[in-house]
Amino acid sequence: MRNALALLLLATWLSGCTSQANRDPSGIWINQAAIDAAAQGGSLREALEAYGPNLEWRIDGPRQLASFTNGFELDEGQLVAEPDARWRVDFYGDYHQQLRLKGDQLLQEESESGPEQRFDRPTVKVAVGAPPGSSFEQTLYAAYLGGTWKIKQGTGTGGLVLFHPDGKVEGLPGAERYALCLAGDCAAMSGEYDSLWLQLGEQGNSWIFKRDGEQLEIFEALNRAQADEMPDYTPGKPRWLLGRD
Repeated sequence: MRNALALLLLATWLSGCTSQANRDPSGIWINQAAIDAAAQGGSLREALEAYGPNLEWRIDGPRQLASFTNGFELDEGQLVAEPDARWRVDFYGDYHQQLRLKGDQLLQEESESGPEQRFDRPTVKVAVGAPPGSSFEQTLYAAYLGGTWKIKQGTGTGGLVLFHPDGKVEGLPGAERYALCLAGDCAAMSGEYDSLWLQLGEQGNSWIFKRDGEQLEIFEALNRAQADEMPDYTPGKPRWLLGRD
């Protein structure tokens, strides 16, 4: 009886070890918390600041590689497995991040460079070979700007506008592509304001926008900087007021 009990306990222990070892974190993980906060209909900048800075992880267990993007920069490091479903990512310059699995989430542990962050598997499928950050970006675009908008004021009043997750826009006069500013130079240039890029053909411009619930107001970006300085945008003349039912 004792031998049978011992064997049973050993098998249970080995099964648990195997289960932990088989928990491969490979794949894409996105900052769903930031997306959910933005989807409430407020400031995109504030949502990203509250739940960022990192927006997406891509992990390749077999090749022992891991990379993350904050919407502007991409950093890739060496993935090192540790006990208890934990991993260390070693980056150039003696910089490290600690990752672990908790349930269905990937946790980036608190460090000197930032707070603890939680990441989820994306439900939106992106094209094979899509650039890093595409899964986060397209999920955000669908949650933040998805649905049908109506032009209440401005050029094309009464028309319907569709913002597609892949960056295409239909119905907004003078634009066929758009991109929300997530981080980097565009964020520095717009300061406290949210901004987006609108493009038609090869020509495009920055715009300031304000989201308030089911309303989206888009302003011309007025540059307050001198010609030899980095642009410093502030809301200028209102161009469109969009509403979503």
